[in-house]
Amino acid sequence: MTDSAYGALYVVATPIGNLDDLSPRAARVLGEVSLVAAEDTRHSARLLRHLGLACHLLSLHEHNEANRVARIAEHLRAGQDVALVSDAGTPLISDPGFILVRELRRAGHRIVPIPGPCALVAGLSAAGLPTDRFVFNGFLPAKRSARQARLTALVERDETLVFYESPHRIRETLSDIAAVFGSRRVVLGRELTKAFETFLDGDAESLLAVMDSDPDQARGEFVVMLAGAPAASEESRSEIDASVLLSALLAEGLGVKQTASVAARVLGGTKKTWYGQAQALKDGA
Repeated sequence: MTDSAYGALYVVATPIGNLDDLSPRAARVLGEVSLVAAEDTRHSARLLRHLGLACHLLSLHEHNEANRVARIAEHLRAGQDVALVSDAGTPLISDPGFILVRELRRAGHRIVPIPGPCALVAGLSAAGLPTDRFVFNGFLPAKRSARQARLTALVERDETLVFYESPHRIRETLSDIAAVFGSRRVVLGRELTKAFETFLDGDAESLLAVMDSDPDQARGEFVVMLAGAPAASEESRSEIDASVLLSALLAEGLGVKQTASVAARVLGGTKKTWYGQAQALKDGA
């Protein structure tokens, strides 16, 4: 499959739900490589059986990825091609593979992308939100304080914001989005390409109400998409009460350093100045 004496690593996108989304090129590559490095070998084995393929599988996940680099490099040096797949979608996009690709590229090995399904792109394509500029943030932190801090740091970004979220935390995440972003428009892409694919559109509070009335809407894997911040004039920015903002951030559990960083981003000025004011507010409280 390659022109050089060494093999190549093929980064292969696989379906996020509908198996018909696997490209003919991806299926051909999976049938021709000597080894498939998979996030979960049991999961990938089912896909390969569906394709009628019997491939050699090697597990590669977040806990063993660094230790797999040498073994896969050995296959490549022997002239054998290797495919990298995740459980669903495009490897490295909130999935393992970054360390492997980085180290193999540093060593001069050929890396070949086989594009295909990707949940964030699928979600954006049907959300009706601006896609000329967007920021992908992967999964938000599991702890509420860290999650709110991450969201607060993004509140002034004017690009469309995109996150992944699990059914276990979708309600908590929507609650935090409501607290931080208010009535900002949110689009949820749920179970994309699967039988119960759904798009929910509204602000975070209204989407929580939908889930309260229909608990099935809180099931499945989610792509969470938020409209970017509206353009604000310098005059409107100057109207923000600095002490109110600092107090609110501190009340939400952010540390003084984080509060100063957010204030500098939102209001301008130096972090050092806002640090002093935030520390004074905290001491006064």
